[in-house]
Formats: sequence, C-alpha cells, structure tokens
Amino acid sequence: MPEATTKEEYVEFIRRLRQGDEQAAEELVRRYEPEIRMEVRGWLRLRNPGLRRVFDSMDICQSVMASFFARAAVGDFDLEEPPQLIGLLVGMARKKVAEQARYHQRQRRDVRRVGDGVLDTIPVPAPDQTPSRLASGRELLQKFRELLSDDERMIADLRARGTDWAGVAAELGGTPDSRRKQLARAIVRIELELGLDSVQD
Repeated sequence: MPEATTKEEYVEFIRRLRQGDEQAAEELVRRYEPEIRMEVRGWLRLRNPGLRRVFDSMDICQSVMASFFARAAVGDFDLEEPPQLIGLLVGMARKKVAEQARYHQRQRRDVRRVGDGVLDTIPVPAPDQTPSRLASGRELLQKFRELLSDDERMIADLRARGTDWAGVAAELGGTPDSRRKQLARAIVRIELELGLDSVQD
C-alpha cells in the first residue's frame, strides 16, 4: 500500500487483506514491519531491557502479523481509516511484548542470567519463514477457518464481506453485541489452539 492512498484504495486494500491476498500481505509487512519492530525495541529498551536477550523484535513482529491476518480474514476488525490500521498493529505488538514480559516474571526468570537453554523455549520461525510467508500463508487461514463452528463461520463470512454487526444480527439472529462477542471468543480459542497467541504457561 503506498504512503499516500485514497479512501477507495485503502478500502480495497483492506478487502484484499481479508481475503488472504498474499500480495496485499507483503505490501502490509513491507510498509509496517519497521514501525512495529521500532515500537517493540523501544518498549524493551525503556521498560525491560533484559528481555532483549530472550527474544527480539522480529519474533514479536511475526507473531503480530500472523495474528492480524488470521483475525482480518474472519472479519474481526473495523478498519475504516489508515491510522486505525497502524494503531491496531502497534497495539498488538505492545500487548504481545507485555505478555512476554509477564510470562518471564511469572516464571521468576532473571533475564540478566539467562542461558542458552531459555532461548530454546522461545518459538523462532524457520529461516525461510519471513513475516510475509508466516502471516499470509493460506494454510494458516484455512486451518483457522476449519476450527470455527458452522455458526461462527457464518459470522466470519459475513464480516469478511464487510457486513456490520447490525447486519450480522439481522441475518443470523441475536444482538450485534452478542454476535460480536461470539466471534471474539472463537478467535481467542483458535489463537490458543494454533499457538498464535503469546507464550502460555
């Protein structure tokens, strides 16, 4: 996506992302990866510099992109303006790095004395898994959809087509808020099953 874009171009870009378009995914990674990694490095430097020995900004960036593409493909986000997109990605990065920090604190790990063994516990993608390959892989999106129930998949399909929550409720019944929460719970469940969420106990 170019630096300057019209409203129509942005809407089309988001539509392509929701459909799992790999070229759109690569454009997104190219445009926003530097900002996400800068945010992560800044957070670590200011709040917990010792954790930089355990994982780096690329680990978090790949996790953010994978979660974003899976969630976008099932219509989890309302992204009407470009600032909302970068705000969402940066917010996801902050949340993931904060969760990593809490995980290590819960484990009472002294990162000043971390040895090689701890590094083995942090999932690191294979060398050929660049952020775009990891984030836009159709296999990931297909698996994500397979883990949705039939009812959840109907919600996801409507949202992916741009239907607002009022429209979803009108089509499937229930209230907009109940349908929104239903999809949100499904996404959290599947992220945990696929290991897209942060490190778990």
